[in-house]
Amino acid sequence: MQNSASKDNIGKRIMKTITGNPIVFLLIVAAIVVGCLKDNFFSWANLTNLISNTAVRFLIALGVSGCLITKGTDLSAGRQVGFAAVIAGILCQRGDYNGRLWKWVPEMNIFLVFLIVIALGLIWGLINGLIVTKLHVPPFIATLGTQTIIYGISLVISDAQPIGGFQKIYTTLINGRIGNTRGFHLPYLFIVALVFGLIFWFIYNKMRHGKYMYAIGGNDVAAEVSGVNTTRTLIRIYATAGIMYAIAGYLLAAKSGGASASMGQGYELEAIAGCTIGGVSTTGGIGTVPGILVGVLVFELLKIILQFLGVNPYYNYVVQGLVIVLAVSLDIRKYIAKK
Repeated sequence: MQNSASKDNIGKRIMKTITGNPIVFLLIVAAIVVGCLKDNFFSWANLTNLISNTAVRFLIALGVSGCLITKGTDLSAGRQVGFAAVIAGILCQRGDYNGRLWKWVPEMNIFLVFLIVIALGLIWGLINGLIVTKLHVPPFIATLGTQTIIYGISLVISDAQPIGGFQKIYTTLINGRIGNTRGFHLPYLFIVALVFGLIFWFIYNKMRHGKYMYAIGGNDVAAEVSGVNTTRTLIRIYATAGIMYAIAGYLLAAKSGGASASMGQGYELEAIAGCTIGGVSTTGGIGTVPGILVGVLVFELLKIILQFLGVNPYYNYVVQGLVIVLAVSLDIRKYIAKK
């Protein structure tokens, strides 16, 4: 009797997981089917490619997640990533490269550049947070405005030109791998994503800031009455987001071997979609770091599935857009059902 009851409970949990995350389930099934039909889908090279792409997007999604959990958003995420990539690309160019954009700047240490990029990302994040909290501009409008400003500055700085000629250590280090390149190996980006994932998990689950964040997302008025400094918390959230976008941009430029002002375009929508697929509610107050990782991973898996199926790249945007709409609509339905 106990065995049958435990089996029933396991079956109910599995069905609850499937019905609660239909997009994740369907895409995993699609991946299995495509893997059985297409050669090299389950290859280690394809897996490491998925890991590398997911790692960078995961950092962006972590930044966006805090904004979403507090019922906000950040539409400037992608442009901030592009701005960071442009700055990192310009400052990490080789001293003997003929196409150097800022010839008056000496060849710089890549770790110093990393700190500079983080500082600039922090500034952009603080600007967003101050506009939202002090000027009381809705996050959608505030970050839409800064998105345009940041993009314009990126175009001016880069002269709308592609940036290349990076120092070898910059690209080699970021694209490095652990293990035998012909056998088992993991990209360094996996380690970076793992470290930040653990940090954010600790912040969200064990620190006062995380509790305040969820409280604001659940009911900002009640949180304020309970003694939560909502202004300070929101500023920290957007500032942290700016830092995460900066790190992602720094890594993305090295990973791509080049940078431009258009780099990162649309990444904010992918990050929001990944968060939503992973269980971060657009109605606020709900979201976990493991769920965000799963959501981003599944969204990147969708791109690879479409690529292996030979789908016209232009249709990828159509499919991704449909997934975003479906994910948000399912989230809204869950919210309505709870009410």
